[in-house]
Amino acid sequence: MRLHINGETYDLEVATMADVVHHFQLQKGLVATELDGTIIDRDRWDDTELRDGMKIELVQFVGGG
Repeated sequence: MRLHINGETYDLEVATMADVVHHFQLQKGLVATELDGTIIDRDRWDDTELRDGMKIELVQFVGGG
């Protein structure tokens, strides 16, 4: 499936938002996700099915100073 993630195009074998987070090896508790302009809560990632051409934004929070 072709997805647009953070401005880049990827061909991935994924079905849900949870699959995308796992694919990029992101820490679940430190990631915010947006799908076609709508923020998707973590508790809905497993149920959020993806379709070809969707736009996803992934933001991982980092600590530091």
